[in-house]
Amino acid sequence: MSAAVRPVRVGVCVFPGINTDHDTAHAVSTFEGAEPVWLWHKDKSVGNVDAIIIPGGFSYGDYLRCGAIARFSPIMAAIADFAADGGLVMGICNGFQILTEAHLLPGALIRNIGLKFVCRYVDLRVENAGTPFTHTAEPGDVLRVVVKHNEGNYRVDPDTLAAMRDNGQVVLRYCAPDGTEAGKATGGTIGGSSPNGSLDDIAGVCNADFNVFGLMPHPENSVEAGLAGGTDGRVFFRSLLESVRDRVVAS
Repeated sequence: MSAAVRPVRVGVCVFPGINTDHDTAHAVSTFEGAEPVWLWHKDKSVGNVDAIIIPGGFSYGDYLRCGAIARFSPIMAAIADFAADGGLVMGICNGFQILTEAHLLPGALIRNIGLKFVCRYVDLRVENAGTPFTHTAEPGDVLRVVVKHNEGNYRVDPDTLAAMRDNGQVVLRYCAPDGTEAGKATGGTIGGSSPNGSLDDIAGVCNADFNVFGLMPHPENSVEAGLAGGTDGRVFFRSLLESVRDRVVAS
């Protein structure tokens, strides 16, 4: 990296109850030229970050429903403004739930079918490799990443789902290891390879402008070779960082 070019600054937003903030910051730091920057839920500005990640956990203890209280934290108004200006925002697990509650992403995340917490590895098929968060993958690539959630059952109304399919906003689907079976879950039961009954086996979606992305799996736990999680999660961080790197100018 040229000494004249500053690092890509990735804001990692912390709410009370978030518990993968350090995992997420560490994942960012494994990339050369990337620097995690802490953002606090009471902050009224995101400062001079280049991208934002809202990590997973249990913000405000998941009271009322997941993400419902965090949505009203002061930082969320600043994140909404950042996104409205085209800034890249990624929400992981509880971060995804917060983004839907804030209406920065369509749909909602409700209790898993079976009403049980799910913690295991899943296979994800990349449905759209043309987003700022997935462009270092190929369409149809299968990634193995862990899930750990109680409310990962994605729901959205039929008209919005149809529009999302047409627009390519369904970015990730749960699938079998060979990439098949994605898209079989239509509601009511766990179909395809979904761990939670998510509609259409959806695991991750973008907004219509493709600058806000949410996914239920935890890529931050799959970024280092030699560890149980593998490295498939690096796709999302690498894509995000490369997408904003060109915007970074000399300090």
